[in-house]
Formats: sequence, C-alpha cells, structure tokens
Amino acid sequence: MLNRRQVHGIDRPFLLTTLILLGVGLVALYSASFQKAQMMAVSFLQRQLFYAGLGCGLSLVLVAIDYHRWLEWAYLLYAVNLVLLVLVLAMGTVRGGAQRWLSFGGMTIQPSEFAKVSTILALSRFLGARPPATAGRWGPILGATLIVLLPAVLILRQPNLGTASVFITIGLSALVVWGIPLKFLGILLVAGATLAPVIWGRLEDYQRSRLMVFMNPNLDPLGAGYTVIQSRIAMGSGQLWGKGWLSGTQNQLNFLPERHTDFIFSVIGEEWGILGTTFCLFLFALLFYRGFLIASQTRDPFGRLLIVGLVTMLAVHTLVNVGMVLGLMPVVGLPLPFMSYGGSWLMTCLVAVGIILSVGIRRPVF
Repeated sequence: MLNRRQVHGIDRPFLLTTLILLGVGLVALYSASFQKAQMMAVSFLQRQLFYAGLGCGLSLVLVAIDYHRWLEWAYLLYAVNLVLLVLVLAMGTVRGGAQRWLSFGGMTIQPSEFAKVSTILALSRFLGARPPATAGRWGPILGATLIVLLPAVLILRQPNLGTASVFITIGLSALVVWGIPLKFLGILLVAGATLAPVIWGRLEDYQRSRLMVFMNPNLDPLGAGYTVIQSRIAMGSGQLWGKGWLSGTQNQLNFLPERHTDFIFSVIGEEWGILGTTFCLFLFALLFYRGFLIASQTRDPFGRLLIVGLVTMLAVHTLVNVGMVLGLMPVVGLPLPFMSYGGSWLMTCLVAVGIILSVGIRRPVF
C-alpha cells in the first residue's frame, strides 16, 4: 500500500497528460472506426476500452508495488518473453504477410510489444548493478548489447523492422545514461551500420518497397506509396481548424488505410486541423519532459535507467509515427502511444506509465 507521502508524490502533470492522451485517442478511434463499427458485433472502440481498463488496472498495481520487486524478476520476465517470441515464429498467427501474434482462448497478444518492457527491465538491472567505472570495459557493453539484440533479431524475423529498431534505440539510450564513453558508442554505431546490407537482404519485398518510396511516394502511388499519399491529403485538407469530428472525407470515405492503427494521427489532422495536432504534440512533449525530469531527479541507477528506457520507447514511437503520417519517415508500422488501436500496445504504454510513476514516488532525490 502507498503511504500519504507517496500518494502526494505522484507526478500529477505526467499522470494527467497520460489520461488526456488516452481520452483523445479514444475519441479519434471512434471516428476512425465509425464506418466499420456498423458491421461489427464488438467495435474497435469497445475492445480498446476493455484494454484501456485492463491497462489502467495494471498501472495502478505497478504504482503500488515497489519497482525493485519487478527488477528482481527482470531476467525471468525477459526469458519468458524470449520464449513467447520463439513461439510466435513457430506457431504464430499470420496477418498481412507478417507472423507477429499468438492466440490463446480467443484472445490475441503481440509478444513483441511486451518484450520492450521486459527488455528494459533486464537492461536496467544489468547496467544498474555495474558502476559507471566499468563503462569503459567491453564486457558490460557486450552483455547489454546481447540483451537488446536477442529479442530484436527474433522480432526482425517476424518480420517487423520498425519494432526491432526500437530495441536498438532503447539500448543506445540506456548505454548513454549509464555512461558509455563516446569512442565505444561510435564503435557500436559503425558496427551496426556495417550490418545494414545484411538487414536489407533479409527484408521482405513489401518492406523494401516502403523504404524505397519514402523519398518519393509517387514511385508506387497505388501500392507502397498509397497510404502516405492519402495521409498527406488528409493532413493537408484539415487546414487550421479541421473538418470536424466524424466529418473527415479521407477517413469516412475509406480512402485512408490503417486509419485506426498506424495512421490515426491523420484522422486527428483531418478532423481537428493544425490546432488539434499541435495540441497533441504538445501533450506528448510534456509527457516526455516530465518523464525525463523524474529520471534526472533520482540517484538510483536502476530507476533512472528504467525511466529513460521507457520514455525513449514512447518517444521513438511518437516521432516515427508522426513522421510516417507526414511522409518524413519510412512506413515501418510503429503505432502511436495511447492512441493507435491495439490491446498489446496500449497495455504496454500504460504499464510503462505505472513503472515510471512507481519510480517517481520512491525516488531518493538529490
């Protein structure tokens, strides 16, 4: 149970911002799935509400329990997630040419989403137990790299390039916070760059097409570039004020694919305009600022590494997703935190919030 000091120590701006983003996402999802809801017994919104409630419940449990307890179980949770990722490759559900889901008793989960949190827990425990004085040794660096690469490689085989790249970013941010010397960081980056041709050769044809049309969607306007073109039209047609809720033509007339998942920000741009998208981006910026502020105010290396990893995960998803919608980033299938439809991803975001708040109320401040 939380004592009164801990309850008062909850970062209210961080919590309130999360709830507002969640609310905005639910409103946008209703509009994005409005046409499909007429033909479904259980709508996307109803499912999202279920997972939102489940995720909020998990978040409350995580706040109430000292985060050090979860760090004690970090390696076991990490190992379980690796097993689930292997099971995905062996017997996972295939959708759209990708094998990323496991079905249990009518419920479908995406282990790659939960693997992000379990990897951050394992990485935080591994690096947090090693003093900064060891940051210049290859042993801990290679150990941390292995923790990140194992799930990343399994996810890349699904194939899921976007999610795999998130793990690399999380690993680099953790190493930087831990104190890795710049020369070691440079060596890792160069080594990663040399693997680019190998990774390119392992990509599916549709993934290569998405990357090739990044600079010019008109290379394949009816194929890989279609979604980006429609997304740009939707964002531009919203202008300053937007067309109004449930009134976006690209959305309601079914011109925009994946509008309830990866491209839900396009729905917000079309219906709420520049003002609406700017407000959402302000909320995300405030969320990341408050998260990093909590990290900067704790001297516990485990807690600091946890927060930086989790906030980096949310920030990378946001930057890449918004970049995809605007045509500034390749379409790699990263959902928008708290807004895109998807039970596994929404619960992952809310679990991250619970862990961050748990660190925040227990941090020994400077």
